[in-house]
Amino acid sequence: MDQVRTDPIVSPSSGLRRLLAKDPDEADLGRRRFRLRSGPARAAMERAERSHVLGYNAVLSHETGKIDELPPEQRGFAYGGAAMACATLDLLTMTRGRRLRELLAGPAVRHQHAAHLGVGRAYAGLRVRPLWGLGSTHPLLRWLAVDGFGFQRSLTRADTMVGERAVPHLLTRSQRALFDQGLGRMLWFHDCASPEDVSARLTEFPSVRRADLWSGVAFAATYVGGADVDEMCRLTAYAASDGFRAHLTQGAAFAAAARLREGHVPDRTAQAVQLLAGAEPEEAASWADRALIGLGHDPHTHEDLLGWQAHTRRVWTHRNR
Repeated sequence: MDQVRTDPIVSPSSGLRRLLAKDPDEADLGRRRFRLRSGPARAAMERAERSHVLGYNAVLSHETGKIDELPPEQRGFAYGGAAMACATLDLLTMTRGRRLRELLAGPAVRHQHAAHLGVGRAYAGLRVRPLWGLGSTHPLLRWLAVDGFGFQRSLTRADTMVGERAVPHLLTRSQRALFDQGLGRMLWFHDCASPEDVSARLTEFPSVRRADLWSGVAFAATYVGGADVDEMCRLTAYAASDGFRAHLTQGAAFAAAARLREGHVPDRTAQAVQLLAGAEPEEAASWADRALIGLGHDPHTHEDLLGWQAHTRRVWTHRNR
C-alpha cells in the first residue's frame, strides 16, 4: 500500500524558502502610510496580519502544525497565509495547485473562506491574473481569490487604489465587484477601524462601487474586529445613510458563516453581527446558507457568487419588512 502523506506541503528548496519568506515586521501597520490609532483597533489588525505571516512562513519551513497552536480566533488568518504560500509555490513551480488542494482538503478544511482569500493574495504578490494556473479548487469559493487579490493589491498600492480610486483593468466588471470587496476589507485596516474615516473614504468612490466596498468593510469589521459597540453602531448608521445597509448586513452574515464553519465564534464577531446585522451569528449565517441553497445545483461562476450575496441581502430585507 502506498504511504499516506500527512503533511500537505512538500518543502521548497532552502534558497527558494529564503527568497519567499516574509518578515514578521510586515504586520506592523506603522510601516505603512495608514491611519493609526493606539489601543485595541490597531492591536486587532496587527494580530491578524502576524497570524497571516506565521501561517505563510510555516508552509515554507514545513511546520504547518504551528498554526493549530494559535488561539482559535487567529487560525483563519494563519490558514489564509498558508494558502497564500501554497499558491505561490504552486504557481512558481507550475504544479497546478497540488499543494493548495492538499492544504484545503486537509488542515484548512474548516477554513475554506479564509484560505481562498489567501490564494488571491498570492496572485497579487506575483502580479498575475487571479485564477490563472492553479487548476480547480472549490467551484464557487475559488472566486473569493479575486476578493483576496483586491485586498493584497490595495494593501501594497494604497496610494493608487485608495488615493486615486483606480479601477483594475485586468478584470471583468463582475470580477471588479469582488475586487472592491477586498478593497473594502483593506480599508478597515487602512483607517484602523474608525467608522468616521472609513465612511468618509467610501464617499469618495463612485456610488456604483460603494455597495461592494461596504460589504467588504462589514466582513472585516466582523471577522477581524477592532471597533467597540458605539463605533459599530455608528458604522451601521453611516451605511444606512449611504443607502447600503443591506450590503453591510450581508458582509457581516458571510463573516459569521465563515466563523461558524471554523468551529469558533469570537465574542467580538458575535457582537459585531448583532450590531451590523441585527441577529445572532447562527441566524445571520442561516441567511447565507438559505441563499446558497437557492442557487440550485452546481453554482460555480463569479456571477453565482455575487448572486449568493444578493440573495442573502434579499433574505435579510424580507425578514425586516
